[in-house]
Amino acid sequence: MADMADNESLYRRACEVTPGGVSSPVRSFSSVGATPYFVARAEGAWVWDVEGRRYLDYVQSWGASILGHAHPAVVKAVCAAAVRGTSYGAPTEAEVLLAEAARRRVPSCEMLRLVSSGTEATMSAIRAARGFTGRDRIVKFAGCYHGHSDALLAGGGSGVATLGLPGSAGVPAEAVAQTVVAPYNQVPVIDREVACVIVEPVAANMGLVAPAPGFLEGLRTACDRAGALLLFDEVITGFRLGPGGAQEMYGVVPDLSTFGKVLGGGLPLAAFGGRRDVMELLAPVGPVYQAGTLSGNPLATAAGLTVLGLLDDAAYTMLSGRAADLAAMLTGVFEEAGVAAQVPVVGSLMGLFFADSPVVDYDAARASAANGVYARFFRAMLDRGVALPPSPYEAVFPSLAHTRDDVERTADLARAAIATL
Repeated sequence: MADMADNESLYRRACEVTPGGVSSPVRSFSSVGATPYFVARAEGAWVWDVEGRRYLDYVQSWGASILGHAHPAVVKAVCAAAVRGTSYGAPTEAEVLLAEAARRRVPSCEMLRLVSSGTEATMSAIRAARGFTGRDRIVKFAGCYHGHSDALLAGGGSGVATLGLPGSAGVPAEAVAQTVVAPYNQVPVIDREVACVIVEPVAANMGLVAPAPGFLEGLRTACDRAGALLLFDEVITGFRLGPGGAQEMYGVVPDLSTFGKVLGGGLPLAAFGGRRDVMELLAPVGPVYQAGTLSGNPLATAAGLTVLGLLDDAAYTMLSGRAADLAAMLTGVFEEAGVAAQVPVVGSLMGLFFADSPVVDYDAARASAANGVYARFFRAMLDRGVALPPSPYEAVFPSLAHTRDDVERTADLARAAIATL
């Protein structure tokens, strides 16, 4: 790392060697009209940039760092694993232990396969569903982001929505010809040509939109009637809303599930799993091929096992309490200022929309983002040392490292920030 680096100069240098100066589009801060800060280190609820400035961080690696940054137990586990080797290309006991730990928490996952990213997990789960049903068509929902594989970029949220892209250049028409995009929170017609319905059970890639009463149950019934599989993308909600994720919270059991973020403990690791009869179609025991050199990486499995072991009932109660407190305080700040805002909460996830009424689908989320208030609020908060997600389409992620004082500090700074708008 260069001595005396600053964010502006690093960003200019980065733009010379990588597209947009970043390794993932939302990091560019383009949708909030700012220059990204370059992180030098992080600890607990805080990150420090290369200029030495400290930020109270509500990104937390997009929810992966549920314990907070650089948790001592996770660091210790990763260091211990690293001295034994960083990658083997062979099975390890930790892979078995992590899959067993996940299955205990999510009983619908009778078998799991570890991969390296959420994109890999959803892409592979879709392939398994198609292989099992012998059908090609998939149904997804507008504003739900399931990674950047070709067939799933249609109508995506997260970075796709942030950049205003309809999908992506470079994706051939035939790649999305079998993808049907339906409005979130409305149960579509599912016919016998559909292999699977993939959904974020809590949509956290268009801000934060909870499922309407009966929506998930309706999807389960429609899939059963048509012989299609129901796939829950729990990359964000898995192991965050509770031990069993959104499917436990809402009592709807999918056929397949995908996980990431929390499961990897802040390292590149994800998984997909589900019914045994579907999962046993995967190679080497079945005809559906899926592979990955770094799948089940020993550093990542060590981190994941440590994190899952620390997430007990008390931890989830504390996480949900922090999110609820933060939402209540911010709601009070906006009401005092006469600013129309919605601050939804689902478990330990929080959203923020500058809108007159609750946001229930992608169209409403886009309307809220289009007014530009979030971008101005983001910059005002960043100037005061609070790092919110650099996009109006992302959720806010309190961690176990955020204290009551941190939440109160955030509300106080929000009061000063909103006054400047």
